[in-house]
Amino acid sequence: MRWQLWAFTVLTLVLASGLRAADEAPAPATSQRPNILFIMSDDHAVHALSAYGSQINQTPHLDRLAREGMRCDNVFATNSICTPSRATILTGKYSHKNGTPVFNRFNPSQPTVVKYLQAAGYHTGVVGKWHLTSQPTGFDRWSILIDQGPYVNPPLLEPTGRRVVRGYTTDIITDLAIEFLQQRPPDKPFLLMCQHKAPHRNWQPDAKYKAMFADKEIPEPSTLRDDYATRTDAIRECRQKVLEDLSPHDTKGPPPAGLAGDALLKWKYQRYMQDYLACVQSMDDNVGRLLDFLDQAGLRENTVVIYTSDQGFFLGDLGLYDKRFMYEPSIRMPFLVRWPGVIQPGAVQKAMAINADFAPTFMELAGLPVPEEMQGRSLVPLLRGERPADWRTSWYYRYYHDPGHHKTAAHYGVRTETHKLIYFWRKDQWEMYDLVRDPHEQRNLYNDPTQAETVARLKEELYRLKRELQDDDQFADVAS
Repeated sequence: MRWQLWAFTVLTLVLASGLRAADEAPAPATSQRPNILFIMSDDHAVHALSAYGSQINQTPHLDRLAREGMRCDNVFATNSICTPSRATILTGKYSHKNGTPVFNRFNPSQPTVVKYLQAAGYHTGVVGKWHLTSQPTGFDRWSILIDQGPYVNPPLLEPTGRRVVRGYTTDIITDLAIEFLQQRPPDKPFLLMCQHKAPHRNWQPDAKYKAMFADKEIPEPSTLRDDYATRTDAIRECRQKVLEDLSPHDTKGPPPAGLAGDALLKWKYQRYMQDYLACVQSMDDNVGRLLDFLDQAGLRENTVVIYTSDQGFFLGDLGLYDKRFMYEPSIRMPFLVRWPGVIQPGAVQKAMAINADFAPTFMELAGLPVPEEMQGRSLVPLLRGERPADWRTSWYYRYYHDPGHHKTAAHYGVRTETHKLIYFWRKDQWEMYDLVRDPHEQRNLYNDPTQAETVARLKEELYRLKRELQDDDQFADVAS
């Protein structure tokens, strides 16, 4: 039965990707293939990592990854929301191709990078947040949170059923990751996806970290009081504003009596950020635990360690929390990679990458050809410090979850190295930003007559990308 499953998987690779049969292109020897440890947080904004120049916190263990490896400065989510991003990371395909544009069930029968690596001899595992409704497939071992999962005493779903583990969820996920590493077959390379809940809403730190930030005054972003003067209706109508929409559940209690207006905004921002950053601090320490274990177990030199988040997050930027919009704080993902002997320590990569690139990257790291159905590109050349001449200079974004929990209007757009064009299709409204002169996206230039040529060029690129990615359903109405 196992032989038949292996043969079927190889045949699928041949048919789907036009690859040579396994006996013509054998997988590399185990000793030549690196282990892959993929650590992913949830909603960790780039500007809450000191490796990226954070002005509000310090993340020493993530900084260690950047110092010993590479910091990638321009990595983006193609659909900035938890479930779709995770589906894209697994498949290397955009939402309209992997069938997961919102919080719908991920189809577990489709090919994933995990299945390809497992068939090629990798020992595969996932621990922590899954959030794809269907159960994991292609993993030799899995232990996942049910839905979002709580911050304390999480019920875990495993192949044998449910069990409740007592403790703080960030610590527990790290414990599970270390257990996987301790019990792995020593004669196989591994792919482990260690996926944290933190720092997802509603930001519940444990006592140690809550005390650490309880009395800290967190600097406010310059756009906390954005008046949205030149923008479309979408941002004014959304329900993800710090002042209006953060609830007592988020702030762990009602505001002091009499607070209103700007004083209330200040109070809500501080309560939000104190808890958010405390959750980040716990996660950073747990990343340190994993890095230390790799050192102690003699796994450091042959393990590629990747740290990322499933998307970015608004930390009061533009007066917002959450993600979803195609604005920079929402779509920009941290991406730190340590690959001993290959990546130059302290390297910085500026080339644009997207989360659809992660699966092709895993494939090449494992010595496997990238299947044709994957829409991303392997980042391995970039990690080696080489930028291919034909590397992308633009990429396509699409968000569907409208009205959703925050009434964020559906939209799609294109981002280049210098500009961004966004179309809110239900409203038939456009926004365009010059990211060089206006990096905080304060001035919508779409209706500026002096920008007509730039707008036309961006539209041409937008529709070129839609054709290339086969996203031909221009006004797909996917709501929930």
